[in-house]
Amino acid sequence: MTTPRGEKRPDRIQERTGRLKAASRGAGQHYTVTLEADAAGQAVTALRWEKTPVPGTMLTDPGVYCLRSNELSWDAEQLWRTYMMLTDLEAVFRSLKGELGLRPIFHSKEERSDGHLFISVLAYQFVQTIRQRLRAHGIHDSWSSLREVLTVQRRVTASFVQKDRRTLHVCKTTRPEPDLLHVYDALGLAHQPGGVQKLIA
Repeated sequence: MTTPRGEKRPDRIQERTGRLKAASRGAGQHYTVTLEADAAGQAVTALRWEKTPVPGTMLTDPGVYCLRSNELSWDAEQLWRTYMMLTDLEAVFRSLKGELGLRPIFHSKEERSDGHLFISVLAYQFVQTIRQRLRAHGIHDSWSSLREVLTVQRRVTASFVQKDRRTLHVCKTTRPEPDLLHVYDALGLAHQPGGVQKLIA
C-alpha cells in the first residue's frame, strides 16, 4: 500500500476486494482477506490474505473418478493403463489433425480413405517412437508439452546491404532453450538445425 497515488481508503479497497472475489468465486471463496488501517482508520497500510479452504467444495472433496468397462477380466491397474493410453492417443490425434491437416475429410473413393488413415497412423507411430526415445532419457512430457518446447526455436534472417549495393541475406537458427537442448541431446539431433545459409540478391 505504498503507491503514492494508489487508493488507500478502507471502504473502497474493501469494495474492490469483494468485487474481485465475486468475479472468481471458485478460488476466491477459499481466501480470507484482511485489511490493516492506520490509527485514524483513514488509510489502509497493509493487505493480507490467508488460504482457508471451504469444506464440502471441489478443493476439499474433489469426488470420485469412475471408469466402466466390459472387460471383466482386467484388474484396476490394467484398466487404468488402458484408459490413459486411449486418452493419450486421442490427444496426439487431435494435435496431428491440426499440424498435418488430418481433420475429417469426406472421401469419395475407398483408396483415398485408406491413404488418409494410413498417414494418420504413420504419423502417430512417429510420435510414439520419438516419445519412447525421450522416455529412455527421463523425459516423460506429453506430446502437447513437447510441441510447446519445440516451438520456442526460430529461424531468423538478417539482411545487410553491401558496398556493391547487393543485399546479403543470412539465415540461421536461434540458440535452443535448456529444455529443447535436452530434447535434442536425447534424440541425437543438432542443436541448431539447418545451419547457416547465405544468399546474395
